[in-house]
Amino acid sequence: MKQDITKLASSNDISQFLYNIYNKLYEFWGPQHWWPAETKFEMVIGAILAQNISWNSVEKAICNLKRANILSIEGILQTSDEKLSELIKPAGYYNQKAKRLKEFCNFLKREFNSDLEKLFALDISSLRQVLLSQKGIGFETADSIILYGAEKPIFVVDSYTKRLFYRLGLIESEKAKYEDIQNLVMQNLELDTYIFNEFHALIVKHCKERCKSKKPMCKNCCLSAFCIYLSHGQN
Repeated sequence: MKQDITKLASSNDISQFLYNIYNKLYEFWGPQHWWPAETKFEMVIGAILAQNISWNSVEKAICNLKRANILSIEGILQTSDEKLSELIKPAGYYNQKAKRLKEFCNFLKREFNSDLEKLFALDISSLRQVLLSQKGIGFETADSIILYGAEKPIFVVDSYTKRLFYRLGLIESEKAKYEDIQNLVMQNLELDTYIFNEFHALIVKHCKERCKSKKPMCKNCCLSAFCIYLSHGQN
């Protein structure tokens, strides 16, 4: 039976456990300086393109947009659907994602006079609601835009988070609800943009390099002292 973090003796225990995980990851991997983008608009486009695809593929699509000199609201809107789809083809689901990019750029132009900073000036709750109202933008994409683009403190949950938290005994299933995992973190850590930024990026780094899905590399793992998965001999 997985340990449920909510069964720890007090909120202080929960908070300390999470900080211990964060600190161990930070000490081992160092700061990640995520999200890699030259502008906030590039970050947003990257977040939309990153759905269901690896970051390496997103980078190729972003490079194509830059080479074509259309990585801007007007640039994307003035590009034909066929050409835009071809440019972002490395990111997968390219016809659908081209449509999503145009819809989002039209939304920015119509509602915020093509000024991304006006959108980002909204408070977190309003910003999240507005983003989620856009077709094709779900919790993870919206929260990534809020955290990395608007630079506001919200914790992003993804499949890596679920995997790591499950193996550490923080959740009872990798199918735990997004909002439950997010609340677990945000209610027990300081609401700090830098910490949420690095914590999410470090989790992704750790799961890609060590805590892999099928063959985790548990030997000398910096989180071995906290890992229920390892202590139960499942590696």
